[in-house]
Amino acid sequence: MFSETQLLKGILEGCVLGILSKEETYGYKIVEVLVSSEFDVNEATVYPILLRLQKQGYLHVERRPSQLGPDRKYYSLTPTGHSYFESFKDTWKIIKNNVDKVLESEKNDTEI
Repeated sequence: MFSETQLLKGILEGCVLGILSKEETYGYKIVEVLVSSEFDVNEATVYPILLRLQKQGYLHVERRPSQLGPDRKYYSLTPTGHSYFESFKDTWKIIKNNVDKVLESEKNDTEI
């Protein structure tokens, strides 16, 4: 059986960047957006991605008070993060188009 986990590891980073390209937000909200898009993820998946992106200089982090408990970390894209996201989108389009071509050609081929 195909393992979705390996494929998702590379894609989730781009999805996190995409969410943050629209608005700054906190980690749990990112998890909620991904889950509402039918990704099977949790905090243990998303927070390491956020930390890695922060260490690479793609995210700015700011702590803000929360009415529900301890301060929250709000994440936003840095200028470098915006560039990296644009690069991800370009690469994703190429990969998606190539995969679609292969899968569509399988449907249309009656003989090999």
